[in-house]
Amino acid sequence: MEATEMTAVDERGMAKYLDEFEPPEGVKAELLRGVIVMMAGPDLVHNLIVLHTQRQMPLERWYPLQTQDVDIAGESSEPVPDLVVLSPEVLPSSGRLLPSQLITMVLEVVSKYSVHQDYVVKRSIYAAGKIPAYLIVDPIMAHCVLLTKPTGQGEDADYLSQEIIKFGDPVPLDALGLELDTSEFGTLPDVRPHRYP
Repeated sequence: MEATEMTAVDERGMAKYLDEFEPPEGVKAELLRGVIVMMAGPDLVHNLIVLHTQRQMPLERWYPLQTQDVDIAGESSEPVPDLVVLSPEVLPSSGRLLPSQLITMVLEVVSKYSVHQDYVVKRSIYAAGKIPAYLIVDPIMAHCVLLTKPTGQGEDADYLSQEIIKFGDPVPLDALGLELDTSEFGTLPDVRPHRYP
């Protein structure tokens, strides 16, 4: 019991520390299960994938937001997805943290340093937050992994449905009522392949 209370205090302390922390320019900091994780600025391939995805979102139906901190209920996590997609009708008027229950989809673009976080850690965090769709865009393996049907809680949370779509094929984003054209998505050269998902 004492250890749990101590952990809760420590995790709240980390969230408060993150609120006041200013990472160096070009560095992204996020809280993942009580651990502050910092990442270097993204590759051009990454930024172009995010841009091509944003441009396919009809703004009258969906707001694709970058650099938006997300509050995951019941989690000591404040991830910053590469893209958060939600309906403009549920958008709050202000606030640094966007509650996960308002979000329809999150997108992460894999880098050579974020493979494990994107495929494992964030998969369970976003599922725990009951975010209906999590799209992993992987320019290392030239495919997308669409995860839907979140279930469970905490580190045991997961998505029941997983679909792998290679670059060039459309991704059926049923949660958004559209197909994502991936034909413009670039790949990262000279990065060793991995074994995820």
